Amino acid sequence: MSVNKVILIGNVGKDPEVRYFDNGAAVVNFTLATTERGYTAANGTQVPDRTEWHNIVLWRGLAKVAEQYVKKGTQVYIEGKIRSRTYDDQQGIKRYVYEIYADNLELLGKRSAEESANASYAGQSQPAPSTQPQASTPTSPATDVSSDDDLPF
Repeated sequence: MSVNKVILIGNVGKDPEVRYFDNGAAVVNFTLATTERGYTAANGTQVPDRTEWHNIVLWRGLAKVAEQYVKKGTQVYIEGKIRSRTYDDQQGIKRYVYEIYADNLELLGKRSAEESANASYAGQSQPAPSTQPQASTPTSPATDVSSDDDLPF
């Protein structure tokens, strides 16, 4: 058994590049920046922020959503798989490219007025998760018992 799954949350580095094919299919490419925050070690050593750039590829419905809603600076959640490919550049040197083929795209952060209320696009069938933090209070069986509750569970 093997698993090829990538989950990224980051900021879009440039406006998506959209291409349409003769059969009407669309593909979108853009870069995504993910940053690990720097820190100061116990001995005083400063470790700087580290930013990784990822090439994102979206097909069909996700491509059309990205074309409409994703812009440079947009914060997004991406789920997908990593793929590699090679090509020969103009000088004949073999180049390797690693891309994330997205299966799921979720827009994060504040939405502008023209964006729809549903910002989750996994085949465009899932409802958007709440972006507001949900307060959860730990409960114990001793404090959660109510005499008005007739439920058996």
